[in-house]
Formats: sequence, C-alpha cells, structure tokens
Amino acid sequence: MSASIVSDRDTEPDGVAATGAQVDAVETSRPHPLDNPARSSLTGPHAHFAERRGNVLRYPADVSPFVALPEVPTAQDWADIAALAGPGGLVPLAGVAVPPPAGWEVVMRVAGVQMVDDGVAAGPDDEAIRLTVADVPEMLALIERTKPGPFLPRTIELGTYLGIRRHGELVAMAGERLHPPGWTEISAVCTDAAYRGQSLATRLVRAVAACIRARGEAPFLHAAAVNTNAIRLYESLGFRLRRTVTFQAARVPDDVAVG
Repeated sequence: MSASIVSDRDTEPDGVAATGAQVDAVETSRPHPLDNPARSSLTGPHAHFAERRGNVLRYPADVSPFVALPEVPTAQDWADIAALAGPGGLVPLAGVAVPPPAGWEVVMRVAGVQMVDDGVAAGPDDEAIRLTVADVPEMLALIERTKPGPFLPRTIELGTYLGIRRHGELVAMAGERLHPPGWTEISAVCTDAAYRGQSLATRLVRAVAACIRARGEAPFLHAAAVNTNAIRLYESLGFRLRRTVTFQAARVPDDVAVG
C-alpha cells in the first residue's frame, strides 16, 4: 500500500490567524472528531439515537451495534458498559484500542485503517436510487450474501443509502453510517457476486460522497488493514489514509455484577 499515515490531529480551518505554538496548543487540547467517531456522532448529529449510562453511549440495538467510550475508559465506564449490554453481552468497541478489564473475553481484534476525503471525484449516478424502509428486507439479504459489516433493521435511519437494481433485484448498495460533526462515514459498500467487475461499488461510493458533499461535509470510511484491494480502490477514488485503527469486540463476563 503506497499511502503514508498522516497525523491523527488533522488541522481544521479557523477564521483567525494563529502562531504555530497556538495551533499546536489547540490541536493538543481538542481531539479530532474522527479520533473517536462513534462518540463524536452520538454526542453530535446522532445524539437523538444515543442511549447513555454515565459516560458510555450506544446506538439502539436495532440501529447499530457500536458502543462509544471515552478515549481512556475508567473502571466505572466498563461497569456501565456491562450494565447496558448485560451479562454475556457482546460489545463492539469503537474508538478505543485499550484492552477490556480482566475477565472480559476479547472475541475480535482486527487492524484497520481510517481513510478521508482527499479530492474524491464525487458525483451523482443516473442508475443509483435512494433506498427506503421498504427496501430493508432486500438490503439485509444483500448484506447477508456479501458480509461488508454490520447492517441492522434500522441502520437505514442513520443516513442516505443508495442502491442499483438489475432486473428488479437489488445488486449493489452503499450508504452513510457514523456522522461526526462535519463528516459522514460511507459504509455497507457491497455488490452481489454475480455483478462484480462492473464498477458498481465505485459508482455508488462516488454518489454517496456527492450526497455528503452537498451538505457541506466530507466523506470518510474504514476498511480492514488486510483488505488491500479495497484500500487501493479507495485511494484511486481520492481517499487518503489518515490513521490506523483497531476494531475490537468483547464479551461481558457472565458473572458480572450489574448495578
């Protein structure tokens, strides 16, 4: 992979000129929204979805599996996660690379990358249609066949989802998931195996990016670090590597005390 990792404290436009020292101080004290995108979403544009206990936030179970912790979770934060998920509950963790407490089983830990808009050639696609709640059964079936990642019965409520139909059948889709302030994640990018090699995913990524840009926001996305083909594709579309991330999930101990 040819892209290089850049600072995970990307600078943002500011209307007032500042010295280098002032800029460094601001960047150090203010985390970037993409450093913990699930938390940035649930405290920002997706706040209406947030279920909270203490400092822990999560989406409703039929919308998204993500649980958002502070960057440095405390023992109380882990106790609050256990209370939300319940004994034996599976907890996908977003934005936190630290291991869970003793007794929690780590059931998944995968290296990933976060990529951001660096001149994506966004634009509408004449064949792409906006998917609605009526399309969810077909969307779930396509997700089941292609396995791009979590997609649940109410995930469509997170943003715009576009699809391409052939002979009346939904064969490709992509849409919006996490929504930190000023950013929107492109997710659920998938194509039925019988229709691959026709650039359908590429066209849909560009079309979803155009929807995001129309709101004055920037697209970003995640991929598994081992998925070098997808990473090369995203680089060719105009995304650049921002930082590496860790995707992990842990299981709450069966005997955990829930207060």
